[in-house]
Amino acid sequence: MRTFEERLASPWLRGPLAALAGALPVLAFPAPSWWWLAYVAVVPWLLLARAAPTPRRAAYDGWCGGFGFMLAMHHWLLPSLHVFTVVIASLLGALWAPWAWLVRRFLAGVPTRGRVVAALLVLPSAWLCVELVRSWQGLGGPWGMLGASQWQVAPALRLASVGGVWLLSFLLVAVNVAVAVLVAVRRARVPALAALLATAAAGSAAWVWSPRPDADGTARVAVVQPGLVDGTDSGERRFDREERLTRELAGQGVDLIVWGESSVGSDLAERPDLARRTAALSRATGADILVNVDARRSDRPGIYKSSVLVGADGPTGDRYDKMRLVPFGEYVPARSLLGWATSVGKAAGEDRRRGTGQVLMNAGHGLRVGPLVCFETAFPDMTRRLAGDGADLLVGQSSTSTFQSSWAPVQHASLAALRAAETGRSMVHATLTGVSAVYGPAGQRIGPWLGTDASATAVYDVELADGVTPYVRFGDWPVLGALLVLAGLFLTEGARAFRLRRGFAPHVPPARTAHESPVRPGR
Repeated sequence: MRTFEERLASPWLRGPLAALAGALPVLAFPAPSWWWLAYVAVVPWLLLARAAPTPRRAAYDGWCGGFGFMLAMHHWLLPSLHVFTVVIASLLGALWAPWAWLVRRFLAGVPTRGRVVAALLVLPSAWLCVELVRSWQGLGGPWGMLGASQWQVAPALRLASVGGVWLLSFLLVAVNVAVAVLVAVRRARVPALAALLATAAAGSAAWVWSPRPDADGTARVAVVQPGLVDGTDSGERRFDREERLTRELAGQGVDLIVWGESSVGSDLAERPDLARRTAALSRATGADILVNVDARRSDRPGIYKSSVLVGADGPTGDRYDKMRLVPFGEYVPARSLLGWATSVGKAAGEDRRRGTGQVLMNAGHGLRVGPLVCFETAFPDMTRRLAGDGADLLVGQSSTSTFQSSWAPVQHASLAALRAAETGRSMVHATLTGVSAVYGPAGQRIGPWLGTDASATAVYDVELADGVTPYVRFGDWPVLGALLVLAGLFLTEGARAFRLRRGFAPHVPPARTAHESPVRPGR
């Protein structure tokens, strides 16, 4: 009868186990939100890759684990993209193959302390590079970065203000590597414990020394969430409901009213009646209204998703056209090759057009607003740029109505906490159908969420902060550090291979025997 180790060598068992191990970290994200699991969730995957019989097998374990992670993280896309979700997960999962190869390279067998110390730097760096590559908008963007699982942990949010979500991902993987070493390599427990202590020290230092946002006022912001509206005339009926809900805000002293993504289904220049009705709402409430138009523009060809500010006299002229579109949802990459995706799922029948630059809007009352649309809130560089340009308030307009009963709405809402903490700016996440949420400049939650069952308004007293966080000032320095670590590794390995190829064998001192000395042969 074969032992478990022998069975584990079978690819028929290792593949599914690796996929399950890769999927485990997803439980640290909403909706389960077992944030504490992120500190050990990668350990089974590490142990499996470490014990791979060959480097090639380790790389395959990385691919299977990456597939499991991407499929579990994006499982809510299955009703929309069907089999194409599996194809995307398979392609992106391959990014983890080199990472798992490095796991075996540094941790296989009984690694020396030097290899363990190197692994504590190299493996988190390699993971960060995987997140960097898949953060490219054309590959789906940075949804599900490991560090984003810590969106409700105050010390982690403080670390995010220093190095962004990148620093959180790096430290989480380092902790997982240290735990895996403690479990599997008894001789190397000292550097593993040292890594855990160093991580705790970094978190403590960030808590004590990182600059805190300086509050210099408040703004009263209202979110209008109409709820789910279906049917052929849903656009008109949604606007009617948004209009009714917005009128309820009269007399509440709000400074800004935010509607969700695609809250207006026609270009306001083509529908002056909608522009007049929105302006009347602005006069009745005493606040500018940030709407989102999903329609063909009257002044240029194509469909745009645009944040448009409307004041008492109509559109103010401030407009932001969405720059980073959702692959397949808002455009089909290489449509001539992949256009068939529209026949098996709900991929975009026509590509949306992209905006050309980010915009700061003057919403009145001295409030400078930096708008983002939909999954743009997943990109830390966009909010960082807005904060650096002088935004007082970050606003994300979203709609996850297609995924109402999934984990997507709460996952999306949680991202705003990271963006607020990174930039030291409060952030409003306003949706059509929930979850809508608001976070303060330290990433702390303000007031109640509007869930996916709500059709209502909510008013939030939002703290406005001044100052620049280290992340806004210095940018993605953890990513640069990770690239330098890997560059150093490649140079070292390349030099070592060159020496071996040229016949420069490492010097080995003569062995001492019972009959002679290495210094005085024959004695």
